[in-house]
Parts: sequence; C-alpha cells; structure tokens
Amino acid sequence: QVQLVESGGGLVQAGGSLRLSCVASRSIFSFGIMAWHRQAPGKQRESVAQITIDGRTDYLDSVKGRFTISRDNAKNTVYLQMNSLKPEDTGVYYCNLASKFWGQGTQVTVSS
Repeated sequence: QVQLVESGGGLVQAGGSLRLSCVASRSIFSFGIMAWHRQAPGKQRESVAQITIDGRTDYLDSVKGRFTISRDNAKNTVYLQMNSLKPEDTGVYYCNLASKFWGQGTQVTVSS
C-alpha cells in the first residue's frame, strides 16, 4: 500500500501560477507512471498530465505549454507546475500512482 499526500493548491487569479506536490509514503521508482488528474464541479475526473519512470510526459491538450509535470524519485515526489492559470483549470487535483493509488486531492481555484 502507498499513501499519497498532495499539497500546494489554493486560490489564485487568472494568469497566476501554482506548484502542486505529491509525496508518496515509499519509493515510487518501480511504480511506473505517475499522473495528475482533476475534477471540476459537476464534471468527470480527467487526466491532466502523466510522467513515466524515464521522464516521458503527456498532457491534456488544454494544458499543453502551461503545465509541467516532473518527478523526483529520490524524494518520492511528483510535481505539477501550473502557469498561466485559467478559471477553467479550477477543480480538485489528485495525484495518481500506477493507476492504483490516489491522494486525497488538493483544491485549485482560479478567479477571473
């Protein structure tokens, strides 16, 4: 079992930036893909960004060029740097490990 704890969410104006962190309770090196998902009110959860063990990344089209996912295996941590935030980025952001383990989520609210 792995516990994931997200942090870094908050309230920001449109155009601002936030950096989310997700710390795992044990080594993530062997777990493969780590990802960030989000769920806006009244909408289904969607994948925002994912990163493989060797650093290959993939992004939701609407966040390409604005969001950057990275991982630090030594610190058991994955990050999501979010720039040029838009109101439509508002939602609860969840960390996911190997499509099995989920964090509790962190709220991101972008005001217009």
